Parts: sequence; C-alpha cells; structure tokens
Amino acid sequence: MEVSTSSELELPYTASSVGVARRLLIGDLAVAGIYEAAVSDAALVLSELISNALRHATPLPGFTLRASWRLLDDSVEIAVSDGGAETVPTVCQPAGWAVGGRGLGIVDRLSLRWGVSDESGKTTVWARLPVPEDTLPRLVAGSGASAG
Repeated sequence: MEVSTSSELELPYTASSVGVARRLLIGDLAVAGIYEAAVSDAALVLSELISNALRHATPLPGFTLRASWRLLDDSVEIAVSDGGAETVPTVCQPAGWAVGGRGLGIVDRLSLRWGVSDESGKTTVWARLPVPEDTLPRLVAGSGASAG
C-alpha cells in the first residue's frame, strides 16, 4: 500500500481542535496500515501536545496552531507549533493529587525522543514514536511537514 508520508494542519486555537486532529491522525495511520497500539500512542501524544499548547502558549497569527505528522523509516513524528510561552516545555513531577502536569511525562514515556525548537515567534514541540517494523507501509517519496 502506498501512502503519503506527511500531513500538516492549521487548526483554530480552541479545545475542539484536539479531537479534530486526533481523528485525522488516526485516519491517516489506519490507511497506512499502522497497528492499533501505535495509533493509540500517537493519538495520545498528539492530544497532549495540542492540549499543552492551548493551556500554556499563545496562538500563532490568526488565532491558530499547527499540527503535523510524518511517517519515517521506523517511526511516526508528531509536531505541534504555537506562538510560544514564557516557559520552555519540560517534564514535571506533579504531586500525586495534582490535577495536571503529567502531559509531557506521558510524551516522554511513549516517545523514542522528543524536543522543542523555537524560531521567529513560533515554538514547536515534536515527538518521535516507534512504529512496529512489520506494520510500516511502502511510503510514497516526498514529504511536506518537517519537525524537530
């Protein structure tokens, strides 16, 4: 099966964008023949990155944020870009009773690696997640989105 190697979305800076992006990612990975566990992990990471952008950062011009994903040789890379914040995204150690603060810890545990880049008023948090080798499709050459 041949599939596109990447997708990029410009989304409204609202909570409903989390579900929209998740559904599109799940659809793209399902069409690519990626197994359910890898799809679930990717959807969770995307949700956490968008939620963090909405909670902690400012929007991009036009009150938007960008989400992208691309299939690589042995992984899927997910990225979310926003207008930046006063703090740098880091993994926290929240108290057991804390309501939040676990998002990047989840990203860190599920990812092969993750990182943050800042350029010209735009912050991008990206994560690379493993995809089982036997589920990887034959990818179409070329790509669109790039992260990290």
